Amino acid sequence: MLTGIITLVVVMGIGRFSLTPQIPVMISDGFLNLSSAGILAAMNYIGYLLGAIHVSRMQRNHTAYLKTGLLVTMVVTLLSGTTPLFVLQCLFRFIAGVGGAWALIIVTSWTQLELAAKNAPRLSAAVFSGPGIGITLTGVLAWIMSAQHITSSEAWYVYGGVALVAILLIFRRLPHELPSVQKRREAVPVGRNLKVLLGVYTLAGFGYILPATFLSQMAHTVFNSGNQAAFFWPLFGLSAVAGVLLVIMFAAVVNTRISLAFAMIVQGVGVAAPVVAHNAAGLMVSTVLTGLCFLSIMQLSMRLAREVSNGEMAKTVGMLTAGYATGQLTGPLVSSACVALFSSLEPALLLAAGCLIAGGGVVLFMIRK
Repeated sequence: MLTGIITLVVVMGIGRFSLTPQIPVMISDGFLNLSSAGILAAMNYIGYLLGAIHVSRMQRNHTAYLKTGLLVTMVVTLLSGTTPLFVLQCLFRFIAGVGGAWALIIVTSWTQLELAAKNAPRLSAAVFSGPGIGITLTGVLAWIMSAQHITSSEAWYVYGGVALVAILLIFRRLPHELPSVQKRREAVPVGRNLKVLLGVYTLAGFGYILPATFLSQMAHTVFNSGNQAAFFWPLFGLSAVAGVLLVIMFAAVVNTRISLAFAMIVQGVGVAAPVVAHNAAGLMVSTVLTGLCFLSIMQLSMRLAREVSNGEMAKTVGMLTAGYATGQLTGPLVSSACVALFSSLEPALLLAAGCLIAGGGVVLFMIRK
């Protein structure tokens, strides 16, 4: 469990989400603007989508790709501090996305198989707290570095150094081979419920990614001076961990479909909050509600997929992950278009909020056992 959590801290908290607190610093250093920041984020999600597709077709050498994904995430994070060139930054984010998908999907499969064999479902679910813990860690580091006026280049070295230390802690504990699994069952057609869930999960990926990418920048527009803006990203991470714990505590007694619908609607309200209230209160509501539902939507969607599908779960997870990654990729591209057309992120945020709320309604009324 701990090895899985630390792996997700590296590839998600640092490899993917260290960009969020870096965006306002890179804009301040003159390396980015809001439009190019959206493109930079999209490169990470393109890499993640391609990596996820690659893993779904992988037949062997899973553990080699897991270790490679961890190492390349750390290396490109360090390399990001060596150059301000936008093209190279895009390349580094793309590589981090591919490596992150390799490591995330393979280590998740390994931990779920191992812990299921040990009949430890709560420990299995706790692995999903890794991204939230990683976001909290990068947020606290960003808060400290903001107080010390660290440049974006120096910050990349700090994040890369932390990733290196984390990898050294767990590298010898990573699996030499994946546990054996049941023989592949005969293919089962994708049912209507699963098709609907795929569409909903794609909307979930699109809906959360804008605040998850631009939260720190939105905080800097509310707090023009001082160090208060750096507080909101670690709060997002802590909220995400709290969401995972709530699902673990109440999963056995709460209906999965209703819980997922409720979480998506609540997250939609959170995404819309900074547009409705252009102040610290709106930002606080957005941070807590969006973070609280971030990882819990992932967990509940996978649980609902198991409940409504008779097909092979690995294939189902791969299909849902590809849909989620497509939604994540679409978000930054839409944000770049909105900034170019309206000089604002607000239309994109409202669209994302609407998609989340609509997705919650679809889960509630269109998915039936």
